[in-house]
Amino acid sequence: MPTPERDPQPQPPSALSMKDLLASCAAATAVSTPPAEPVEEEPDGLPSRRDAA
Repeated sequence: MPTPERDPQPQPPSALSMKDLLASCAAATAVSTPPAEPVEEEPDGLPSRRDAA
C-alpha cells in the first residue's frame, strides 16, 4: 500500500540573528589567526626591503 505524500515540515527560524552569526565568525577568525610577524627595520629606521623582491 503506497504512503501518502506529506507536506514538508516548515523549518523554524534560526535562533541566531545574522548580526550575531557574523559577529561570531569575526571573533573566531580573530582568535584563530596568528599574530603578524614584526617588521624588521634597517639601521636607518626604514622598513627592510628584503621581502620586496
